[in-house]
Amino acid sequence: MWRAITNRRRPLLAAAAAVGTAAGVFTYSSVQSNRARLQRLRAGGIDADTDSIWMPRILADADPASGRPPVLEAPPALPTRSELLNALQGKAKDGSPLERDANSARDPAEFDLLIIGGGATGTGVALDAATRGLKVALVERDDFSAGTSSRSTKLVHGGVRYLEKAFMELDYEQYKLVCEALHERATFLEIAPYLAYQLPIMLPLYKWWQLPYYWAGCKAYDLLAGKEALESSYILSKTKALEAFPMLRTDDLVGALVYYDGQHNDSRMNVALALTAISHGATVANHVEVVELVKKDVDGKDVPQICAAVCRDTLTGETFTVKAKGVVNATGPFTDGIRKLDAPTAEEIVAPSAGVHIILPNYYAPADMGLLDPQTSDGRVIFFLPWQGGTIAGTTDTPTDVSANPRATEDEINWILSEVRRYLSPDVKVRRGDVLAAWSGIRPLVRDPAASSTAGLVRNHMLHVTPSGLLTIAGGKWTTYRCMAEETVDLAIETFQLEPTHAKSRTESTLLIGSHGYSKTMFIKLVQHFGLETEVAKHLASSYGDRAWAVAALARATGKSWPLFGKRLVGNYPYLEAEVRYAVRREYACTAVDVLARRTRLAFLNSLAAAQALPKVIAIMQNELGWDEARCRAEYDGAMEFLTYMGLPSPSLIEYPEGREVPNLENGVATASAGSRADLRSATRAALEQYMSQGLSQAYFTRDEVEAFRAAFANYDKDSDGSIPRGMLEALLAQVGWIQHHDGAASAKAAKPASSSSSWFGRSSAATPAAAVAAAAPSTPISADEESTLLAQVYATTGVDRKRALEFNDVLEVLVALRELRASNSLHENLAAMRDRLPAFSRGLSTERSGGGV
Repeated sequence: MWRAITNRRRPLLAAAAAVGTAAGVFTYSSVQSNRARLQRLRAGGIDADTDSIWMPRILADADPASGRPPVLEAPPALPTRSELLNALQGKAKDGSPLERDANSARDPAEFDLLIIGGGATGTGVALDAATRGLKVALVERDDFSAGTSSRSTKLVHGGVRYLEKAFMELDYEQYKLVCEALHERATFLEIAPYLAYQLPIMLPLYKWWQLPYYWAGCKAYDLLAGKEALESSYILSKTKALEAFPMLRTDDLVGALVYYDGQHNDSRMNVALALTAISHGATVANHVEVVELVKKDVDGKDVPQICAAVCRDTLTGETFTVKAKGVVNATGPFTDGIRKLDAPTAEEIVAPSAGVHIILPNYYAPADMGLLDPQTSDGRVIFFLPWQGGTIAGTTDTPTDVSANPRATEDEINWILSEVRRYLSPDVKVRRGDVLAAWSGIRPLVRDPAASSTAGLVRNHMLHVTPSGLLTIAGGKWTTYRCMAEETVDLAIETFQLEPTHAKSRTESTLLIGSHGYSKTMFIKLVQHFGLETEVAKHLASSYGDRAWAVAALARATGKSWPLFGKRLVGNYPYLEAEVRYAVRREYACTAVDVLARRTRLAFLNSLAAAQALPKVIAIMQNELGWDEARCRAEYDGAMEFLTYMGLPSPSLIEYPEGREVPNLENGVATASAGSRADLRSATRAALEQYMSQGLSQAYFTRDEVEAFRAAFANYDKDSDGSIPRGMLEALLAQVGWIQHHDGAASAKAAKPASSSSSWFGRSSAATPAAAVAAAAPSTPISADEESTLLAQVYATTGVDRKRALEFNDVLEVLVALRELRASNSLHENLAAMRDRLPAFSRGLSTERSGGGV
């Protein structure tokens, strides 16, 4: 056969065979290398002596009849926040003074390093230093990942756009950045396999010349990753491209290229870093800010050296001093603020840039394919990615001021929407009303203060030590947090003359908490053992890893045939009430925003849904933390304000013609107030508060209300067997005042008085169950036909229409559903009436705003 081939073709075939063989050898060696590396990681390595390793063991099976989930052996307990605060102050866990070691000259209250900032970089530095055997403290003014680290594009990537710049501009620094990031991408995906994963990203091609150009770029991207490459990039025909991404615009489409990068849950990753650092001995505390840097004279130094920091617990106002040999400034956009605590005249080095992202419904993109627009209308790059059940689109890149909660402007949101429209089919109407959430993050581009005044911004990250000993790490990106932390600790050891147990970084082989017992099929066991919905089980596994077992063990019985356990915080999203309890008990969540934005991601996925879940979150945290009424109201106000920065409409931003009459709310009905000036803020807030009190707190009745319902139930439980006939339900609902049009309603019997209980939801406590019923019952009258339709809907939803006998829990479910429907309908009608009475809104609601978004 070889002889039959012409001499002209033999070299081509030989070359093809050589390339094929090389590719096969490369692929095999890559797979084997990655497999061996993962086996080394899973073997435990340096984690063997830490509390991060935990394999779940079920001690007793579930008993759905009694509402008890499986009894699980608890994971190792980390120190409580109060114990960590005591440690920061140089005290024992119980608050008693530490005893000085007679054989050591070291102050037992002094740390090797104090790290300021609990974002990706700060927690990464804490973990790196702790795994080397250093005594580490970290304080964060807000919460872990409260700033930039939770507002990223959610990608773990080398950066195809940086690679393009490296070649086009012959920039070696850009090239090194890509190579470093690709290596860190592989490490990222291995040390936290449940939080990070690979994602195919499509580059649609509308010009034939783009095919060889982007193909060469993607192949170079694969090649630079070497043995740590993900799946290889490939070409799709027009037909295959539309099969993979049906929403694409078909006009002029010639095909597509698909390459692979990483994606992750950024704030959950940040929390995992903090927890892992704590498990390795670091003292880490959120909601603690540095208010002053303390200095002292040191022999051989020209200027006083930083030796401690005065800190303040932002939750209690208590101040205390934390001693440390060295202080690391890892505060991202707020770097200059800490630098000015060290030297008030310090030059500002941060050039903040705002990046806005929006969340659209999941039908805007396939669940397993992203999209990259490499050339937007103004030359920027925009990503369009599936994430956590939604579709994330962004980002912008505009100069901004540093602030704790930057806001996405309407211009930025509309710009992103206009770019999305360019790539999607005309059949997909991109509407402003489909925006479920919108947020802005600040990227801290930095200038090296040691460079000349004409030097530009650094492209990667920057390390700098001031004469007084403040070590600053700034810049960089999420993907390279680990190597940034490694360089920081290396410099800290040299600068502050520290003595680590291990000289080299160990974080490349340190699995994060939750990774040791995780597998991609773990969710199946959660379904089988706990009776969870599949969607919920997958969510728990991908958010908590092997700690998902501990979360599921806190789940409450649903009272349904399926799912058996796991009450959701809000419909359509897989977040459970149990996650709030777990966040408080084991993840140092201290505020409602901590839970809604960074332990769960509800605020980032749907700001309105987060507002709906807020009362329930506060009620659970009140139970866990013993909050009083004032704290609950403060949490509500603070969280609602935060959600306005996540895209929830802010009444203060809605402008109306000066001097126009604005409706007031009287008994839930909008009426025009003669002579009143424009004050829609208070009117809308009243409507929302009424909604919160009636609809969003539907799963939480006060004790008096429940007793009143139980007393009414006992009136119809003639056999005292704990059930009533299905036909008696309307009579019971009429007796408690929740329906008005049942002719056979029995008169309410007097019930025993109940002790009053406070309720922060806005309903006044009642002295008797009867009064509680009156306070809880809906007051807006409706017609008999409307009521019949409403009841039919509720019965079908709760399943009582298929039952002959109803237990008390069945009746409570009906009351819950009635409260939810009545309140949501009432809010819609109230706001519609308010809108109709304002001349500026006489045109009605645009379909652009009808997508359920914000």
